[in-house]
Amino acid sequence: MRPPRLDRLAGRATVRHADDGTLAGLLPSADVLLVWDFTSDAVRRAWPGSGPRPGWVHTASAGVDRLLFPELVHSPTLVTNARGVFDIPIAEYVAGLLIAMAREFPATWELQRQRVWRHRETRTVAGSRAVVVGSGGIGREITRTLRALRATVDLVGRRERTADPEFGRIHPARALPELLPAADWVVCAAPLTPATRGMFDAAAFARMKEGARFVNVGRGAHVVEPDLVAALRSGRLAGAALDVFAEEPLPSASPLWELPGVLVSPHMSGDTHGWEQALATQFLDNFDRWVAGEPLHQVVDKQLGHAADVVTEDVTEDLPA
Repeated sequence: MRPPRLDRLAGRATVRHADDGTLAGLLPSADVLLVWDFTSDAVRRAWPGSGPRPGWVHTASAGVDRLLFPELVHSPTLVTNARGVFDIPIAEYVAGLLIAMAREFPATWELQRQRVWRHRETRTVAGSRAVVVGSGGIGREITRTLRALRATVDLVGRRERTADPEFGRIHPARALPELLPAADWVVCAAPLTPATRGMFDAAAFARMKEGARFVNVGRGAHVVEPDLVAALRSGRLAGAALDVFAEEPLPSASPLWELPGVLVSPHMSGDTHGWEQALATQFLDNFDRWVAGEPLHQVVDKQLGHAADVVTEDVTEDLPA
């Protein structure tokens, strides 16, 4: 599907649409590249090794991991992302998942399907403890939402902040192992970088308390999937809610489809009605700034691998969507 609202550029820019087969031929003459299909690796394959190239690349996603190949990282090209568009939708989705698992909605729906009347006791999210990994806009919104549900939340970022204006303390990544044993819920909302790839492995799952549940709305590559499957099969983890996977679409042969306590969704946690219009508006507003020679919003630190903004003298970390 092509981006909506690009008619707003009529008379101001020449718009050419490209696919995997035509992108390489168009890049050298382009000033700006809008990456609308953020699941594609076409830019990596087509990027010019030398010579002319776009001065600005914008991706319609919060995650920028597919764009951070060496040739682009080391070029002067600016990269921006869709930071902010997905914050509330993903936070609502995570909150919904926690409520669904705590109150056993899947079991209720299955019993209804079977026409079985079985009274049960469930738990509340209120009074439970969550660890949210990723302290960018999405992780912060998840933390706000879970706190509104009266959960205690430990927010984990790249580095420690002891005077965050909203949350007070944000734990550094190195503190994650000591936080996991007390968590009823572990939510991955981190950017995918070399430091976070495979961070949830057998060792991490072994540190989680028995009966904890894991939620991933970051990237599939954050998780060593065979280790997660083993933790679920052993009963150490009571369940998981997964919106992203190492391979997408999730292969039909994956055991994650049928493991008890697992909720599988097709990378849709941030996609609500009107999301494409919001993404297009964000790009077009930044385009106005580009034409006017003004600083762009949502600029990505290509070395760190996520969008950078000054917030209490630190760097925010945005979730890939």
